[in-house]
Amino acid sequence: MNRSLSGRYIGRFAPSPTGPLHAGSLLAALASWLDARAHGGRWLVRIEDLDAPRCITGMDAEILRQLAACGLHSDAPPLYQSSRDRAYAEALAQLDTAGWVYPCGCTRKDVDDALAAAGATHERHRERVYPGTCRPERGGLAGKPARSIRMRTACDGQPVVIAWHDRRLGAMTQDVAREVGDFVLRRADGLWAYQLAVVVDDGWQGITHVVRGEDLADNTPRQILLQRALGLPTPAYLHTPLVLGPDGEKLSKQNGATPLDVRDPLAALRTAGMALRIATAGRTVGEWLAGAVAVWRDQWVA
Repeated sequence: MNRSLSGRYIGRFAPSPTGPLHAGSLLAALASWLDARAHGGRWLVRIEDLDAPRCITGMDAEILRQLAACGLHSDAPPLYQSSRDRAYAEALAQLDTAGWVYPCGCTRKDVDDALAAAGATHERHRERVYPGTCRPERGGLAGKPARSIRMRTACDGQPVVIAWHDRRLGAMTQDVAREVGDFVLRRADGLWAYQLAVVVDDGWQGITHVVRGEDLADNTPRQILLQRALGLPTPAYLHTPLVLGPDGEKLSKQNGATPLDVRDPLAALRTAGMALRIATAGRTVGEWLAGAVAVWRDQWVA
């Protein structure tokens, strides 16, 4: 971790280059930028390009172009997660030494079968709660080849309950063992999992405030657990409302969200601002952003 940055406001926006920004991702980018500017802090862009098979060549440049058209400029060159393999390996080794991780040989079908045998079912949009099949105290791999590396969600046999305060959602609590189960840090395909990468990078960049979509609130307890295990500070969190598609589902690249049209960036910003309850005048992008910062400061800065 770059501890020299502690005590200052540092926020970030972390898109994946699997497609261009859409209305939902602009809302998240705008909210994180406004929070940084309202606090007089720095705003960083991190490119989450770990999942190379899904990344599109040149899409990072397109995302940065879309952000720039809307007046959202990173205060430092973007950090690419694909360059951070050594940092993630060192973090995993630290967790291994402390007894937090173990190899897992289960496929997704194995997990589903184990849950079904226990009378549990996997609900759509919910986590598959890993039943701890490959934990060393339960016999470990039992002859199966290791596929992934998992993080324990219970300490000394006791479940880990994470409580935190979200600046918008209020008091939040999750029993990580019961609601998520031991989660993957390195995938069966050898790629680093999002949970480990985001925690390591937030710590290294000195991120003090995380502003992101409400759909990621469920990830927060796992990330706080990892932060504690790695000796990293926990940022302040604010999870924004989601932009929903016509079907009522979260607008996303996976469900065919329309790419953000930045030929009229002021119109795009006004639309995102409406979802954030920001209505301000401004005939140019710069004027609108300046007014939006003032509104955000009144709403979210103590």
